[in-house]
Amino acid sequence: MDVEPPLTIVQPGEGRTVDLGDGVGVVFKLAGADTGGSIAVVEHPFAVGAYVSAHLHTREDEYSIVLDGEIGFRSGDREAVLGPGGYITKPRGELHAMWNAGHTPARMIEIISPAGFEGFFRDAADLAAAGATEPAQFVALAASYGLEFGEPDWQADVLRRYGLTPPAW
Repeated sequence: MDVEPPLTIVQPGEGRTVDLGDGVGVVFKLAGADTGGSIAVVEHPFAVGAYVSAHLHTREDEYSIVLDGEIGFRSGDREAVLGPGGYITKPRGELHAMWNAGHTPARMIEIISPAGFEGFFRDAADLAAAGATEPAQFVALAASYGLEFGEPDWQADVLRRYGLTPPAW
């Protein structure tokens, strides 16, 4: 008798939801354990004015699909604002940032390949829930996932043009 492979089903509105702070959240949809490690899928809600500081991934590529609102992306020297149905790639090793570029809440799907980085979001939320407030704790956590932060010349311009405030850490 053949055994069917496991099937993961996530209904609309389901998935662990956590607040990452500074107007950005994460809803866990598919983890690496669900996909044999090939990809992870999370959903990110962005409040008006939310900004994800310039960073790069050393271990994974990201693919984003905008669902609601307008989300701005800067990767290297390229910048785009996408509305619902827009797709963008963010290759590993390239400094990039994202922000709510509109006047209403925004939401996007993030596909992470290979899987694993979704653990950073889980661990960061757990640190915050445990009362951690030291930026060094979050920076050390980021480093353990191969995440590096930067302050490119273009970041101040993006913040100014969109009236954004960078995250506290």
